[in-house]
Amino acid sequence: MTAETIFKGPTLGVRHLQAFLMFLSIVVNYVAKFNISVAVVAMTDSASANPNFDEYDWTIAEKSYILSSFFWGYAITQFPGGYLCRYIGAKWTMLISTVGSAVFAIVTPPLIPIGGWKLFCAIRVVQGLFQGFLFPAIHAHLAKWAPVEERNRLGALSNTGIECGTLLAMSISGVIASSSMGWPGISYVSGGIGLIWCVIWVIFASDTPAESRFISESEKNFIMASLNQQQKGTIVKSIPVPWKAMLSSLPFWALLVARCAEAWGLSTLQTQIPSYMSGVLLMDIKSNALYSSLPYLAMWIMSFVYLISSEVILKKDWLSLTALRRTFNSIACWIPALGLVGIGFLGEKHKTLAIILMTVTVGLNSAATIGSALNTIDLSPNHAGVIMGIVNSAANCVPIITPLLVGVIVVDSHARTEWQVVFIISAVVFFFGNLFYIVFGSTDLQPWNDENFLLSNKGIIYSKPTKPEIVVVSSNIN
Repeated sequence: MTAETIFKGPTLGVRHLQAFLMFLSIVVNYVAKFNISVAVVAMTDSASANPNFDEYDWTIAEKSYILSSFFWGYAITQFPGGYLCRYIGAKWTMLISTVGSAVFAIVTPPLIPIGGWKLFCAIRVVQGLFQGFLFPAIHAHLAKWAPVEERNRLGALSNTGIECGTLLAMSISGVIASSSMGWPGISYVSGGIGLIWCVIWVIFASDTPAESRFISESEKNFIMASLNQQQKGTIVKSIPVPWKAMLSSLPFWALLVARCAEAWGLSTLQTQIPSYMSGVLLMDIKSNALYSSLPYLAMWIMSFVYLISSEVILKKDWLSLTALRRTFNSIACWIPALGLVGIGFLGEKHKTLAIILMTVTVGLNSAATIGSALNTIDLSPNHAGVIMGIVNSAANCVPIITPLLVGVIVVDSHARTEWQVVFIISAVVFFFGNLFYIVFGSTDLQPWNDENFLLSNKGIIYSKPTKPEIVVVSSNIN
């Protein structure tokens, strides 16, 4: 085995398979997460979808509770998800997350007629509880599998599942609701593909390169050499969580604020576009689902544009990684902020322009993946799962609020002026959240990532996992 082989690693290997499986995990979970926005429209207006299934006379407020209820559970388990990865590994954490979400999707249709919208909310809360484990596990898995040189690429490729999953949720849900399966088919299909993924994941996934049955020796050495380039050999120790240092770190708070602002604007778009199209633009369920999915098709396509352009920018050394993240996050937040304000001033006579503006707004927002989503691993690879758990806990409290706020502001779903207020609030949050990230955000490896920092700062409060894990020591991408 030559030094060159170890340094470059195989062009296509098991690390790419892990990234692809993580991409698929996000896809199947996001289909289950966001198909609800189309399903609720079909369930409350089934004459436009399939008249053979029950129609429910739910108020705007009740529908808002249903749309937000997923996030009640989702926010709770983000932080425990980071810890669960440390005890049982990212592989089994991700499996538990997807199995639970898929099973409760499948049991939704027979239970709704029994308990109505309140039971529907309860089911969505439980689905959220399970899916809350997902992203802490994904970031922990990336920290173990992505070589420093490929972290941006593999992380971004995995996260394109967000756009793909949302696209599929919006596009196929309307088709399913209008078919012989009706609105129950939306839940059955999303649950079924989730269980299929689980089987594939059990076979091919492993927590670390060292545990993989399929990896070559050269690829394993390449990954481990990259992750441990500041130390010789593989280090196996328990890494305490440096709570005091982490919570007093401005780059950590900049990341948290940026992700909360992103969650506010994007969740408004994700959950309210179908309702806005139905109420203000007066579109039927089929065209509603089709046009609701167009922004996420643009988002998915643009995610690859951003990925390729970021690779070129870093390779040519045109921007530092910190400057790159700040620039892309500004594209993701500030331009969509203007788009949201514009959307609020468009009505039924401007359908085409409204659809174009929504498509451009959401498409540009995908820059947030390169902008701030991967910043957890930059700050501390050793604590990536825990940081993601904290950040996502806070960020996913936001989608609990946004649908409820819409329920308060939008009394008449046909009133365009009420929707204007919703979109302007989101634009303001987008703007100031990104401004804070520009000022304080960073990609510098934080000193509290290193165990030596903990040993030299004995006053720091931390909690210690019982299961040893591989220490990932890395430098920033140059």
